[in-house]
Amino acid sequence: MDNIYRTIHKYGEDEIIINKSRFIGYAMPIESEEEALDLIENIKTKHRDATHNVYAYVLGEDNNIQRFSDDGEPSGTAGIPALEVIKKEDLRNVVVVITRYFGGIKLGTGGLIRAYTKGAKIGLESGIIIHKVLHTKLKVRIDYTIYGVIENYLMTKGYLVDGIVYDDAVNIYVLIKFSEVDFFIKTITDLTSGNAIIEYEDEEYISMKDGKRIK
Repeated sequence: MDNIYRTIHKYGEDEIIINKSRFIGYAMPIESEEEALDLIENIKTKHRDATHNVYAYVLGEDNNIQRFSDDGEPSGTAGIPALEVIKKEDLRNVVVVITRYFGGIKLGTGGLIRAYTKGAKIGLESGIIIHKVLHTKLKVRIDYTIYGVIENYLMTKGYLVDGIVYDDAVNIYVLIKFSEVDFFIKTITDLTSGNAIIEYEDEEYISMKDGKRIK
């Protein structure tokens, strides 16, 4: 998987009224096709009295799995527009469901496309569009005498400190963007005159928006 990709942060839902029809947009990040199908089924059950429950989802490293359904709307007016919103936003591993309660006014082909496009957008925006950025977790073990220097450097550069353990030395657990690991290790080595012990711990994707971590 890439070192960085776009997706949504959490489950989201929102709704809009268009020419008296009620459109409810749902969105959720997914890790498997089963998760997508579970949400779709749950929404269909929740809104079994709705006129339509349209869906679209993409999954996989290259979005190699792409599915959609018009759920009774004219072909090409619902599921594909929802799928296109996901693709144009360059999102990965997400599902959207748009529920429609017909309000008595026909929207026409163009109107349906615009309505389902909007329904998908409000669902995704409610889920918060983010970047998932691959980080490497490192343990930096240093002497207490140079802790202040390293602490100041980490704070100044905005690195993500994931925890600190104090024993006969200071153990700082820090999350570094995958692409910056080599530079970070060299800088810490230089700042400590080679007296830091740096160990690899793990890798994880961190949710980032506007350059800041969100939880």
